Amino acid sequence: MLTYTNVSAMKIGRIAKKVPSVGPKVKSKEVDRLFSENPNLRGIVVVEDEKPIGHITRTHFYQKIGTLYGYNLYMGRESKLVAKTNPLIVDYDHPIVEVSRMAMEREEDLYDDVIVTKNGEYVGVVSIRALLNNFVEIQVELASFLNPLSNLPGNHIINQKLLDTLSLERYSIIYFDLDSFKAYNDLYGFNQGDKVILHLTDILKEHLMQFGYFLGHIGGDDFMAIVPHYNVESICEAIIDDFDQTIPSFYDEKHLADLNLKIKDRSGKLESFSIMSLSIAVLTNKERNFNDVDELSNTVAEIKRNCKKVKGSIYLVDEYELDKV
Repeated sequence: MLTYTNVSAMKIGRIAKKVPSVGPKVKSKEVDRLFSENPNLRGIVVVEDEKPIGHITRTHFYQKIGTLYGYNLYMGRESKLVAKTNPLIVDYDHPIVEVSRMAMEREEDLYDDVIVTKNGEYVGVVSIRALLNNFVEIQVELASFLNPLSNLPGNHIINQKLLDTLSLERYSIIYFDLDSFKAYNDLYGFNQGDKVILHLTDILKEHLMQFGYFLGHIGGDDFMAIVPHYNVESICEAIIDDFDQTIPSFYDEKHLADLNLKIKDRSGKLESFSIMSLSIAVLTNKERNFNDVDELSNTVAEIKRNCKKVKGSIYLVDEYELDKV
């Protein structure tokens, strides 16, 4: 089964193609013969003791040979004199995504093939066309694992991350959920609701991702983070402070000032208008160990329900009944 991790780590060696190679002392006339007999051949690798030391591209070779004295100067001499001696060489196991970045960062020879080795020995080459085509395919595949609105990891990655978390010595799972978000959507529309989601995304990224903590977007207004420790109070307090201070800017002043404004709740009943708040349910393995992802999810859901009983932004840590778990 494909996962986000193994897609992003797809190896360059899997798309390498073998092309002719020559030794450094082979004469240039032999290089000319290879190019003449193989009109689609873009380049030839110069190999010494099975290790690539240079790259002769068709364009570069005939530019050299085609000068005024080039034919007489190079044709009877060693091929290494017409080879590029600083080609991009990568190991077979190098990720395609990383090789694409390296290839595009070259200041010169941007369109030259990438040479691939295994244990230092020549394996083949990858054309820039093949590299970019595979890079695009990988990006499309990776995008399927991300939430399309926030570009954060979606449920597939979250579930895998939760499974990995079970083996950690210490962890805290932090669940974020907006209160009164549906009422906001009904009042201002889904486009404005998406802006609120992105605003919350930015806040969570600032307080979590910059420290290397995992952050995923379950969907809608639900997010989940995982940290490898129990020191979550300061994180939750900072996130709530940021949210509560900035969320009023997403409302019209007339709505904030109208104390008699009524909004339909999820069941369709009219209720008094209230500004959005943030509920944060935190589950740790401090009190007990959990056996599977379902057990984690069910317990977090119980803490979330307890959060919802409190008006305004709040965070609760391990607020669940042990006898129910």
